[in-house]
Amino acid sequence: MTALLLALWTLLPSAPAQHPILVGAGDIAKCGSPLARAEQTARLLDQVVAEAQAEPSPTPVVVFTLGDAAYNRGRPAEFQRCFDPTWGRHRERIRPAPGNHEYGTVGAAGYFEYFGAAAGEPGRGYYAYDLGEWKVLVLNSVCRRVGGCLPGSPQHDWLAAELRDDPRRCTLAYFHHPLWSSGGHGQEKKMLPLYRLLYEGGVELVLSGHDHHYERFAPQTPDGALDLERGIRQFVVGTGGRGGRWYLRERPRPGPNSEVASGGVFGVLKLELLPEGYRWEFLSTDGGFTDSGERVCH
Repeated sequence: MTALLLALWTLLPSAPAQHPILVGAGDIAKCGSPLARAEQTARLLDQVVAEAQAEPSPTPVVVFTLGDAAYNRGRPAEFQRCFDPTWGRHRERIRPAPGNHEYGTVGAAGYFEYFGAAAGEPGRGYYAYDLGEWKVLVLNSVCRRVGGCLPGSPQHDWLAAELRDDPRRCTLAYFHHPLWSSGGHGQEKKMLPLYRLLYEGGVELVLSGHDHHYERFAPQTPDGALDLERGIRQFVVGTGGRGGRWYLRERPRPGPNSEVASGGVFGVLKLELLPEGYRWEFLSTDGGFTDSGERVCH
């Protein structure tokens, strides 16, 4: 009987491989009437997590934040009153990146207090973790608060070592200020030294916020040249819920190598991290705008 059961077991179809999911956005919660938008994007997180955790093969999910999680100054009270009732219900899954509004409180103390060890070492805010077959690098783009981003700075040296010592094919990075953006803030050239390291290290993807719109760039070099062979694809995902007049200014006019740009949209970017590539899907709160695709790692 045992031999028969074993034989039948081998004939059963195996469960499909489950690949980890990374999902999130930046520029999220401000107390007051716009908080409803942060609740709407939080419900998208609820949906992604529920679908991924369904039996019989639950999938690991990590939530990323791309800075400016709690407006206006990242105070402890703002994290508790604005962020915690919405995105905070996924707190145990969040791996955050700091933004400029977090430093409205000295040393981003409210940010580091709220997220604890998940935010990396206080005073640095940059760290790395593994997710499936991928390496994930979280950088602090508020350069002047961490000794700069130029060669020779602590963060630059740390990033160079992380990239040098890692043999994996697929790597992504995320931080608040985008090197490339068609939005109101525009390009953040201060990130160029770190971006050059990412490019030289073969990084596949970069995710940023700061500008309150969604945008996808074709793979390119740090100098903005199209490079389909080994360029970095960058997403701007400042769509977590921050509203008001500052949000309404975001009507991007796509620049070079911008493949998709959409203002006036709230939502989250979902990435399925495959062993040798990735799939992306932007989920909007009203369902009126979507963007999706897939690519093999270089």
